[in-house]
Amino acid sequence: MVRASRRNASAIKGSAVAASVDWTPPETDDEIDFRFVPGPKLAKALINAVGEQSERGRHLMAFFGCLYYAANRPGEAVSLREDDFTLPEEGWGEVLLSVSMPRVGSRWTDTGESFDTRGLKKRARKATRPVPIPPVLMRLIREHINKFSTAENGRLFRAAQGGHLLSKEYGEAWKAARLAVLTPSEAASSLADVPYSMRHAGVSLWLESGVSPAEVARRAGHSIAVLFRFYAKAIHRNQQRSNDQIERALKAAEQE
Repeated sequence: MVRASRRNASAIKGSAVAASVDWTPPETDDEIDFRFVPGPKLAKALINAVGEQSERGRHLMAFFGCLYYAANRPGEAVSLREDDFTLPEEGWGEVLLSVSMPRVGSRWTDTGESFDTRGLKKRARKATRPVPIPPVLMRLIREHINKFSTAENGRLFRAAQGGHLLSKEYGEAWKAARLAVLTPSEAASSLADVPYSMRHAGVSLWLESGVSPAEVARRAGHSIAVLFRFYAKAIHRNQQRSNDQIERALKAAEQE
């Protein structure tokens, strides 16, 4: 009886505490704020500004080019090797993504290194993702290989002292590029505030150019649901242009 009384008392006390801290977490807004996503002109200016930061900045130009022109995640771009690229003399090329190397801390990897080699985000470990790349990115990759060669394992991008490229290192180059290109008020805002902004800019460019959401999702490595959640405004603008085109075609048909 004593034990039962104690259990009942504990249950009552727990209920009282739960009632006193009852809390519903606020809804989160995952949708990207496009006021702070750089457009094509600004994206190009930022990449060029990275390249104007001495030899080290020139080494990182192609890295940021991959984030923008191929919408790579930073962890995907860090792991890129020369063999991942198809670079024809004319037309568009391709980059075949198969690995992401986020920095997770040596405690959390099998090798004891601070980077973990993983499959692509939300994909089977051996899955690959081919992404077409425009001539401007092909030029950046060729120039990078000609000037800096590659690491022994073929990896394109390296830290200043060798080894894996660190987010701190390319983050500092990005901060300097923002200060060089943006006005003081823009630099104080969230405009292109982190390197990942270039991936958002690349995906937005594809949508604004009229690429179908399904193809954009495939190239970006998103599900359709995630694409619609994050890029709803850009998709809506693209759909409106499509509606206008259909309406013009219908009106033309009525006038015949």
